[in-house]
Amino acid sequence: MIIPHGLYDMKRNDGHVNLGTSHDTGEFACDSLERWWEGQGRALYPRARSILLLCDGGGSNSASHYLFKEDLQRLVDRLGIEIRVAHYPPYCSKYNPIEHRLFPHVTRACQGVIFESVELVKELMEKTQTRTG
Repeated sequence: MIIPHGLYDMKRNDGHVNLGTSHDTGEFACDSLERWWEGQGRALYPRARSILLLCDGGGSNSASHYLFKEDLQRLVDRLGIEIRVAHYPPYCSKYNPIEHRLFPHVTRACQGVIFESVELVKELMEKTQTRTG
C-alpha cells in the first residue's frame, strides 16, 4: 500500500508529495509538513511567523481527530513556528486548491500503472508537469 500526502504552496504554485507505505495518520501528515518546511519552506519564507494549512474535513488531518492536533502541537514545538489550520467543511474538499492544481496531474501521470514499488510511484510523480511547470 502506498499512501501519498500532498502539500501545495499557493504563493509559488508548487506541489510537494510525500509517499508512505503504512497508513494515512496525523503523524504522517505532520512528518510531511516538517519535511517540506525543513527542506524548502524555511528557506523560501525566512521571515514567516506562521504557516496556514488548508485541510480537508476528513482523513488523517480531520478537525475532529485529537491525535492530529497532538501531533501538530509536537510539530509546532519542534519547528518553533505557529501553525494555523483552516478545515474545509465535509464534502467541500473540491474547493481545496490542491485538489485541482496538483492531484489531477499526479493522477494522470500514474494512470494505468500497477504500483509495484514506492520508487516507481516516485519516478512517475517526478515526471508530472503542467504547461506552467
